[in-house]
Amino acid sequence: MIATRFSVGLHILTIVASDPPGGATSLRLAASIGTNPVVVRRIAGQLSRAGLITVQRGPGGAMLTRPPEAISLKDVWRAIHPAPEAMLRVHRRGPQACPLGQRIPPLLRRRFDQAEAAMLADLDRTSLAELVQAARQETAEAAD
Repeated sequence: MIATRFSVGLHILTIVASDPPGGATSLRLAASIGTNPVVVRRIAGQLSRAGLITVQRGPGGAMLTRPPEAISLKDVWRAIHPAPEAMLRVHRRGPQACPLGQRIPPLLRRRFDQAEAAMLADLDRTSLAELVQAARQETAEAAD
């Protein structure tokens, strides 16, 4: 199971990119996400360590370190999941007595690696700016 930290990180960055400077406080972000400010601060810390945002304590809030067009969703994935570990895990090989059971885990690992590479390539083609624009458009359409 993949945790929701990635989607929360994207939610944080979308608000930081949309709000006026200093408006994206942990309380504001937590209210929008529907979570505790501690969770927001923990994930914002990961985004900060990855160089995507700067965070000022108190009323300063968070700010992007570069334009949203220069931040890919893959950048955010890597900020939240810094060690490249497999998203899709494979069970251990079966007993030596089963030749088929011995081959299935490596076969699955190759397929899963290809799927993960495709996902990361897609995330790399999508910028935070595109996400912000889509959120604004959907918000405007919902208001009509």
